[in-house]
Amino acid sequence: MRFKANDWLVHPQHGVGRVVKRVIKKSGQGSSQEYYEIAITSGTVWVPVEGSPSRLRRITPKSDLGRYRALLRSRPTPLATDYKQRQTTLSERLKESTFESKCEVLRDLMAFRWKKPLNEYGRNMLRDVRQLLYTEWAAAEGLSVTEAAHEVDALLLEGKETYRTTAG
Repeated sequence: MRFKANDWLVHPQHGVGRVVKRVIKKSGQGSSQEYYEIAITSGTVWVPVEGSPSRLRRITPKSDLGRYRALLRSRPTPLATDYKQRQTTLSERLKESTFESKCEVLRDLMAFRWKKPLNEYGRNMLRDVRQLLYTEWAAAEGLSVTEAAHEVDALLLEGKETYRTTAG
């Protein structure tokens, strides 16, 4: 997938950014490679145009958010009680780097946390996936990150109430 200047996209580790331009950088050995220069909140990221742009994707369309609202409210998938198995499962799910996988991981980690405190790894993953999801939600919906966080958290709370009612 090719991107052009001003396209909004998602980098799997750095989150939402905007393509500033395509640039050619030369290495110390005289060879050159073309990169996307991507402006993100914390600075700039350069991603090779050839080879790894598949790691990049366009932001989720606003028209798809209804589906993700339902997903965040839906019954969570139970996570393993063994922390190593839980870490592996969640990490594998997040490797997909899709908006859907982030919504599912956030929903499932929150539900796990309702019953049992998360370990440090789980707390860090929850923090990171929340921030990535809030930022993309804000960009897709045209909201501030704070407004997006309030909406996502409210959806998770609705799911929690439904889950409690039907689990009991």
